[in-house]
Amino acid sequence: MTHSTITPRLARFALDDYALPSSLTDKVMSPALVMYEQRVQNNIEHMLNLMDGEPNRWRPHLKTTKTPEVYALLLKAGLRQFKCATVREARCLLSTAKSLHLDDIDLLIAYPIQGPSLAHLAQLAKEFSEAKISVLTEDPQHALQVPDVLSLFVDVNPGMNRTGLRLSEPSRVNAVLSAAGARLRGMHYYDGHVHAATAQERRKMVHALHADLVAFEASLARDGLALGELVTSGTPAFQYALDFEGFSGGMTRTGAVHRVSPGTVVFHDFQSDELLEDLALEPAAILLTRVVSHPAEQVITSDAGSKSIAAEAGDPCAFAIGYPELTALRPSEEHLPWAVAPGQTQPALGELLYLVPRHICPSVNLAEQALWIDANGKARIVDVVARGHELMLTS
Repeated sequence: MTHSTITPRLARFALDDYALPSSLTDKVMSPALVMYEQRVQNNIEHMLNLMDGEPNRWRPHLKTTKTPEVYALLLKAGLRQFKCATVREARCLLSTAKSLHLDDIDLLIAYPIQGPSLAHLAQLAKEFSEAKISVLTEDPQHALQVPDVLSLFVDVNPGMNRTGLRLSEPSRVNAVLSAAGARLRGMHYYDGHVHAATAQERRKMVHALHADLVAFEASLARDGLALGELVTSGTPAFQYALDFEGFSGGMTRTGAVHRVSPGTVVFHDFQSDELLEDLALEPAAILLTRVVSHPAEQVITSDAGSKSIAAEAGDPCAFAIGYPELTALRPSEEHLPWAVAPGQTQPALGELLYLVPRHICPSVNLAEQALWIDANGKARIVDVVARGHELMLTS
């Protein structure tokens, strides 16, 4: 990526928009994950505005945010339906809801978990018996093995080829539907592979995919099987799902509820800003790093390597707020070198950089703790409670 392709919206943010006072940064060691409460709230409010103020249309994915503080903001905004990927995320959400005296949580584990994790999830469902907890399935034997305390969503593969069944194989889908029986809640349809260059192209692709989905759902209804819910669309596709006529008003023509499930939108990131020119959000979680070396002419290095910022989504892995003349190069474990544009001055050793990660979700997962900047600008340390995975089934 050249300097001219840095997204104009990220380039418009000034360093003062994110800079922390020296009285704080003099104590904060780097690299450090920083979360800004007001910006999180702004993004949640913007998302709800896109849904005409209806929280019932959004089942946000919790894999991005992983902290009780953010989960609490979503709950206070009226969200009650969620999805997540791990049992640890599920426990974090349910515990946060309980602390707020909320018991009407509907949580989908958007992962076809196997083995002891299923038993672990069943334990959680019994502990939080007031919540509705569901899991994905794509296999009749798996559906039959899922403990009775859990409900089921059939996972459909829209062409991403990550998990799920293809609608072009209706006999396989019907076998899973039959095995799910009375515990069937609906279908899950993640169209995360839609990365066309323009909003118009993405909308066309998403609408074509969803036309197939609602046609299949309607055929099931004609055969006497009414689905309760269709869950679609992460961050790249959710806007086009919202304006798809087959999901008008958040319902299909046969009465199934439709919900979108983006999660990255709560924090936003470089990748989403680059890909989605029609999505106006602001980075709400950044990585604070310091310049530690001037290893070559027009090259600097900061202390944020692949052990603190996600590098799997491609280069550049980050954008430095207020420094459009810097382009991140390939990181190593503890080092992130930057190319300095010709004619521009190198930031000094020790200078702070505020990075918007290309992919915020795994970047959050790399941090044990974060600096939480509340709506009044006060800072405190919070634990990234839902990071990682648990190891052993205890009973």
